[in-house]
Amino acid sequence: MISANQAHLRSWIPVPEHSDFPIQNIPFGIVKMEGKSPRVATRIGDSVVDLYELYKLGCFESLPFESNDFEASSLNSLMKKGKLAVRELRNAISTLLLIDNPFLRDKSELHDSFLYTLDSVEMLLPINIGDYTDFYSSKEHATNVGVMFRDPANALLPNWLWIPVGYHGRASSVVVSGTDFHRPKGQIKPNDDEDPIFSASRQIDFELEMGFITFDGKPLGDSISVAEADDYIFGLCLFNDWSARDIQKWEYVPLGPFLAKNFVSTMSAWIVTLDALQPFRVESPIQSPKVLEYLAGSGKDSYDIQLQVAIETESNVETEICQSNFKYMYWTMAQQLAHHTVNGCNVRGGDLMGSGTISGPTEGSYGSMLELAWKGTKPLTLNDGTQRRFILDGDTVVMRGYCQNATVRIGFGEVKGKLLPAK
Repeated sequence: MISANQAHLRSWIPVPEHSDFPIQNIPFGIVKMEGKSPRVATRIGDSVVDLYELYKLGCFESLPFESNDFEASSLNSLMKKGKLAVRELRNAISTLLLIDNPFLRDKSELHDSFLYTLDSVEMLLPINIGDYTDFYSSKEHATNVGVMFRDPANALLPNWLWIPVGYHGRASSVVVSGTDFHRPKGQIKPNDDEDPIFSASRQIDFELEMGFITFDGKPLGDSISVAEADDYIFGLCLFNDWSARDIQKWEYVPLGPFLAKNFVSTMSAWIVTLDALQPFRVESPIQSPKVLEYLAGSGKDSYDIQLQVAIETESNVETEICQSNFKYMYWTMAQQLAHHTVNGCNVRGGDLMGSGTISGPTEGSYGSMLELAWKGTKPLTLNDGTQRRFILDGDTVVMRGYCQNATVRIGFGEVKGKLLPAK
């Protein structure tokens, strides 16, 4: 039983109303405090809990973890212990933080050793990412792109309804939320009837995505089934798959994205476990034609995660431009992982899988500027009166996401990145 998920639980650590991080969440991240080494932490409300210090206090003696699982610059060592161990850890943290548990609550002299305010710590990239795969799994997004760049009557390519399409991305340029980056350069072709030029991209775009992180998978040659997939998924994060659309348009045939994608991708700092999201499982979209047997799911493999995208200008004016939901995705995480491994490809702890752009059925739910401004033909007007066809230098894109039912809200915080001028 996942005791940490019980809706009635309350913590002795204050949690603001509508917080993404009640005691039912207990995400994992890597933090750095002044004068201390990086370590594993969780978040309750606006407080950060140093799990290494709790380990030293003997709080996890019955669990199969060691000191270096918590005094670490990534979550990879902790994840090596596997799904059940992480579940037990999350349950143990929940018990320690319960409002009626005096073990830590009443030891106020110790609080300063393991409790920090959010603004007093530096959030680091939580995962040492070995491999990164990005999928293309929103039917609405794929259809919109097909309408824009191909035959509207045949917007989806012939394979799209049969396989979760994906490509291998660049792990080295994945950065944590709050990291600024420079406008990339590459070859673009401003006019179809002219030769390409080398230039800074003129069409920087965001892509609203979720990412999931894997535990160690099966040995090379073995596959993970849809039914087994949950056992190999550690947790989820918000993910911005930044794109240079003009570079992408010129380079993607025949092998797909390269420089248009590998300059930077941004992930949120806290990883929310798949366990914490179980109360928010919902029916998956109906898939037609019927998928091949190895991709057949339970019918309830999607998650109701509400998503928002905003642009913050240099004048600090924020405008929400998109509201979408992870449940719109045609291909589920379980299907993506099953397809990824069906040929015997092995996944390792800390591998990152991007969902692909999450677009919904309405214009306000499109998960990219490419769609929202429809290839630049319908510019968006922001709250400061300026217009956007794509992202401008000085703009910060902010993505937020959370699940909510009648009793509990589980969120991811935010993922944000600021575009700087080209070097």
